[in-house]
Amino acid sequence: MSETIFFIVPYPFGEAPSQRFRFEQYLTFLEENGYKIHIHPFLNDSTWKTLYQEGNTLKKIAGISGSFWRRFLLLFQLRRANHIYIHREAAQLGPPIFEWIIAKVLRRKFIYDFDDAIWLPNYSDTNARFQRLKSYWKVNYCMKWADKITAGNAYLANYAKQYNSNVQIIPTTIDTIHHHNRVSNQSTEKPTIGWTGTHTTMHYLEEILPIIIDLENDFSFDFLIISNEPPRFELTSLKFIKWSKETEIEDLAKITIGIMPLKQDIWSEGKCGFKGLQYMALEIATVLAPIGVNKTIIEDSKNGFLAENLAEWKEKLTVLLENEAKRIQLGKAGKRTIDERFSVVANQEKYLKLFTNKS
Repeated sequence: MSETIFFIVPYPFGEAPSQRFRFEQYLTFLEENGYKIHIHPFLNDSTWKTLYQEGNTLKKIAGISGSFWRRFLLLFQLRRANHIYIHREAAQLGPPIFEWIIAKVLRRKFIYDFDDAIWLPNYSDTNARFQRLKSYWKVNYCMKWADKITAGNAYLANYAKQYNSNVQIIPTTIDTIHHHNRVSNQSTEKPTIGWTGTHTTMHYLEEILPIIIDLENDFSFDFLIISNEPPRFELTSLKFIKWSKETEIEDLAKITIGIMPLKQDIWSEGKCGFKGLQYMALEIATVLAPIGVNKTIIEDSKNGFLAENLAEWKEKLTVLLENEAKRIQLGKAGKRTIDERFSVVANQEKYLKLFTNKS
């Protein structure tokens, strides 16, 4: 008889990177191994699309109210689940009521998964006035009540171990077979320095913009940004592509030099290096800030570059703009790193063991 897994998650299926690259890529594999999968998002498609838009306050309130009602009804269905997997939080607002009911009232074990320093305040300007409702402190209780925890990197895992001894690191991973299955063309006439991310993280680019301007004086290249919103700065080399799930990989493959600048802070320490992993999976020569997990992904000058300050950013971008062979070498080495350590294939057995190994 097959077993059933309830995935209790914040966002609709296929929409949010944290879900797509934490566990959604493994669902087919789990089904092939006999598990029945049920996805239970807090937000439905309509509320998800409305939530990060300006205005529509009444529509947002109605959508969130409906989300809480669906969560309440879900509690009566949990007896059908052999396994419960909670990604980040059962509800995006308020205290951990549902996690408490699951663990303490229904006395059900659950796996708790997270991939960012989500115990720290982090919110968009659009919904800043509602940020106090997020109850960031609830993360610590979710960790304490969980049967086991999966964290995206060692920094997150070490934090979780303050509250729970049963913690496993499963990195955010790349599906190199069905999704990230193209290769960047390093032999183009004009190289492309590229960055991808949401508008909320675009501020990390501000520090290196003077370097890009300097390089424009010496080299011919495009500076490509792939995001949900266009940048608010101007550059001679700037090109913008609005992010689309349908064309994501095709657009990323236009990049020949992928960058991920960061600022040294607690939030950045908790990041799982996903931008870098995406670049490397497509054989894009990659330059990352040496912060957090990035230092374990990149071995400087072997499978990519680490750039700690503005001088290093300029030096390493210059090397890659000048040297196509170096871009090819680092791109291929980066792809090997993904295949060996950060691919779905390399990590799928870890997910299977989550549900076959009883605590």
